[in-house]
Amino acid sequence: MESMKDYEQELTNSFRVIKEGEVIRGMIVDINDDEVTLDLGYYAPGVIPLTELSDDPDFSAMKDLKIGESVEAVVIETDDGRGNVKLSMKEANEASAWDTLTKMLEEETVVTVKIKESVNAGVIAYLEGIRAFIPASQLALTFVENTEEYVGKTVEAKVITADAAKGKLVLSAKAVLKEKEAEHDREKMAMIVPGSIFEGTVESLMPYGAFVQMDNGLNGLVHISKICMKRIKKPSEVLTVGQKVKVKVLEVKDGKISLSIRDVETNTSDVVTDVIEDFDYQCEEIPNNPFGSLLAGLKIDE
Repeated sequence: MESMKDYEQELTNSFRVIKEGEVIRGMIVDINDDEVTLDLGYYAPGVIPLTELSDDPDFSAMKDLKIGESVEAVVIETDDGRGNVKLSMKEANEASAWDTLTKMLEEETVVTVKIKESVNAGVIAYLEGIRAFIPASQLALTFVENTEEYVGKTVEAKVITADAAKGKLVLSAKAVLKEKEAEHDREKMAMIVPGSIFEGTVESLMPYGAFVQMDNGLNGLVHISKICMKRIKKPSEVLTVGQKVKVKVLEVKDGKISLSIRDVETNTSDVVTDVIEDFDYQCEEIPNNPFGSLLAGLKIDE
């Protein structure tokens, strides 16, 4: 048989005092079109208006919450006029969300978010229920002029600003894309064999040399001493930006590629040609042309 001890906790909970601003936990007992009702183990039930569930426009009480689930909420009013405790789940989530977002920032976590709307100079997404801004300059590897094209799309991004005090959350998809590009470049770089020759385009000229983008997408430096055979004072004497050149890979080290244009031009001198052996030209018949007669009996040495 049940005793008073079995109801001890319930009695204790019923006499406790709930204060505004307090974070409490309750079990969902009802979900309807207007609110979510919680059993708080208290003499009065807790209700969460739909507007106090989440700021994320994709959040749905019917889809994202279940009866019997335990959730945390902040007390907004101890009596909403109907004898209920008015609660806010989004306020409770917000406090823990900023802790999570700060950790994401520190650990450079890659997250997936869906773009909800286009605003001035960027787009809006939601992460951990918090409204996040992605500047147009951080949407892609290059500046995005028409941000409307991204609405409804899903992107991978990193948290670059998480300021709970100011409620400022900024994400960057560009940071993730740059990492992927760098990894792809490292893989391509590992495949390059010194001595290989590539087609390339002069991207920029510096006093010390020229940067060339090879046809495999990688960039390398041609030192001024490796541009041509003659001594030059500056690369612009013989090269122009946009010029097509052939380059030879000299070295791949520490993520940098050393190239040479000069060694491509002199590459033929390194090729071993067939050796022409000494031979005697023998002709039993007298040639019937004047040049043939000169060659008759002539010994050719190489």
